[in-house]
Amino acid sequence: MSHRVVITGIGAITPVGNTIPEIWNNIKNGYCGIDYIKGFDEWDLPIKVAGQLKNFNPEEFGISRKEAIKNDKFCIYAYATAYQAMLDSGLVSGENIAPERLGVYIGSGIGGMDTFVKESNKLYNEGVKFISPLFIPTIIANIASGNVAIKYNAQGPTLPVVTACATGTHEIGEAYRAIKHGYADAIITGGAEATVHPLAIGGFGNSRALSAAEDPKQASTPFDKRRQGFVIAEGSGMLILEEYEHAKARGARIYAEMTGYGNTTDAYHYTAPRPDGSAAGRAMRLALEESGFDSGKDTLYINAHGTSTPLNDKSETLAIKVAMGEEAARKAIISSTKSMTGHMLGATGAVEAIFAILALRDGIVPPTIGYREPDPECDLDYTPNTARKADLTIAMSNTLGFGGHNSSIAFRKID
Repeated sequence: MSHRVVITGIGAITPVGNTIPEIWNNIKNGYCGIDYIKGFDEWDLPIKVAGQLKNFNPEEFGISRKEAIKNDKFCIYAYATAYQAMLDSGLVSGENIAPERLGVYIGSGIGGMDTFVKESNKLYNEGVKFISPLFIPTIIANIASGNVAIKYNAQGPTLPVVTACATGTHEIGEAYRAIKHGYADAIITGGAEATVHPLAIGGFGNSRALSAAEDPKQASTPFDKRRQGFVIAEGSGMLILEEYEHAKARGARIYAEMTGYGNTTDAYHYTAPRPDGSAAGRAMRLALEESGFDSGKDTLYINAHGTSTPLNDKSETLAIKVAMGEEAARKAIISSTKSMTGHMLGATGAVEAIFAILALRDGIVPPTIGYREPDPECDLDYTPNTARKADLTIAMSNTLGFGGHNSSIAFRKID
């Protein structure tokens, strides 16, 4: 038996805000959360800008001081957004959902980088006996899922995913399938990342993946001819996916229905995307076909992966055309919100899924800011610089990760 799956709760912390109302207002209005990197002056970093959180206070999100001390930042971020999403959904384990029917699918592309570096320094400077006994359970990428499950007594299916930048989207897609096929009634799902750190900046920067721009407002320019690399960012996004009849029975507010998921691999190169966009296009097509997409009747919004790297934006444009054909691709309304948030790696897919859902709900397509010079190889409608009203019927979010991982998810309005 196949079940319908809906979204009943959302939460996010990003460089453009720490609550959904603040974040969505800033995204609609084209606010850029990218700024000069703070906190690492002693490293003389060659990369000058990033998307860092601002005024984030864990205690505002139900996180005790003890929890904040014991956990890496990426797990703290996951706690904060799970808190928002669960509060928003009204779900309480043991009251309106059975603990064994509540699952957790939370991933991170990298895990506890701050803790890894801190404990490595202890090893080299002080010796093995000074390494924290909590080192391993603090850095492992699955610990956010485990800790959130403990906090909310979620004893159902749990599946932490690590697929680089595609992590958050894969988590949502796999959670969707688990509920659709009856393995859970609701799942807390999303991604968290905290890698604005000299080690990550050095690694990405030396591989020439990062933007070397010194103007924060012109550093992330997806689909623009001047693009030169992505802007690293931190944050987290979380959604509550719930079986439709379960949500309806308890009178839950429903944001949208999740209707499609595509998962493919390029099998081409460990960092570069497949140039013809064929595998990424197939992931998009799978999500759209499962959603019953009709280019003659539907108005589609695509929250693109849109990293502002020369290779990604060109190949993603091709992939969109592969997915639906040239004519339908030109009718799609596309934008990259990474122009405002930067690239939150394993968290980005979850945050951008939320943007796609809110765009569908409100009929407002957020802009791709900083867009000045069209690229002949990126020739679709990217909603340059200003948000646009549109009577959307379907929204899709794409994420494409190192290793060739492609993931697309689709949502529809619900009656």
